[in-house]
Amino acid sequence: MPPVDDAPFTVDDYRARLDRAAQQAAGAGLAGLLIAPGPDLAHLTGYRPTADTERLTLLVVTPGRDPVLVVPALEAPDAARAVGAGALTLRDWTDAEDPYAATAPLLRTGERATGPAAGPSGERSTARFGVSDNAWAMHLLALQRALPDTSYVALTEALPMLRAVKDARELARLEAAGAAADAAYGEILGVPFAGRRESDVAADLAALLLRFGHSQVDFTVVGSGPNGANPHHEAGERVIERGDMVVLDFGGLKDGYGSDTTRTVHVGEPTAEERRVHEVVRAAQQAGFEAVRPGAACQDVDRAARGVIEDAGYGAYFIHRTGHGIGVTTHEPPYMIEGEARPLVPGMCFSVEPGIYLPGRFGVRIEDIVTVTEDGGRRLNNTSRELAIVD
Repeated sequence: MPPVDDAPFTVDDYRARLDRAAQQAAGAGLAGLLIAPGPDLAHLTGYRPTADTERLTLLVVTPGRDPVLVVPALEAPDAARAVGAGALTLRDWTDAEDPYAATAPLLRTGERATGPAAGPSGERSTARFGVSDNAWAMHLLALQRALPDTSYVALTEALPMLRAVKDARELARLEAAGAAADAAYGEILGVPFAGRRESDVAADLAALLLRFGHSQVDFTVVGSGPNGANPHHEAGERVIERGDMVVLDFGGLKDGYGSDTTRTVHVGEPTAEERRVHEVVRAAQQAGFEAVRPGAACQDVDRAARGVIEDAGYGAYFIHRTGHGIGVTTHEPPYMIEGEARPLVPGMCFSVEPGIYLPGRFGVRIEDIVTVTEDGGRRLNNTSRELAIVD
């Protein structure tokens, strides 16, 4: 048997995810889920349509029924080849048919409603469906015309944790993606920085991610000197100088799952202040990591990291959340931010990435992807978090 990280997902993996999705929909009082092409469909079925067209493709997941994928007839052969196709029913439609008329029967329900979908007497006044955030408005509006007793809510609102808890094979892919990003960082430390443009180093990082197995590079932030004080600075034409602090934030997709890591390096010897700021961020990142454990609230991770930075007098310069989830996309729920009281659950994966940004001067950020274990947390990035000196 191949190692877990090389083993393909099976139809049973997708069947289990579809079953969990149906259970979560029922628990949220939803009549079902409508999953459009994108990350939710890839997660639940393994199907990634190659064509982004106006033709309706929609996975309908309803509690107590078999899931159905409505797909254009000309794309049905590709859909049937998806690994998860064996866990659902395919219903194709031709260009001579009305796809909404074909889909409408799948959304009809006469059951009594509970939760948010229920009317005052408990009878269903409308059937409320959770919908992928990236669903086309034209499709939802057409379905609503065909079924005026339906209503829709974005999955981010209704089921934000739909993809949050990863199974063993998903965790293995995230770990492999993290290891590949770590390898890219190890190599980038050996390239010249001084005298080169930020965009040159960013290109090096992108090439390294691809070399170490990524199929897609999502971002390569290279923020040198004052540009490092912008957390989402896009690598530009600034020439990196000796004496610069340089923020390196990069990631993408490997085998369908994301990587995202940040390290801050210095070109030549840093000043005492630069070392101090970096050490504060390193300590904050460690505190955030140590706060990860089952049952802790997402906001506890933010509070732990932010507290270290505030105690050091830099609280006003930590201007973003401490972390975000990662999976089939590089940014997804859960979010490590004040006010997010959802508990951490084993299998969740997210970043822990505090930073300090001093306008017009420099910035520092340190980021690892962390997964929740049965008794704490485990890092999926394992390169040194000490301040690295580069040439």
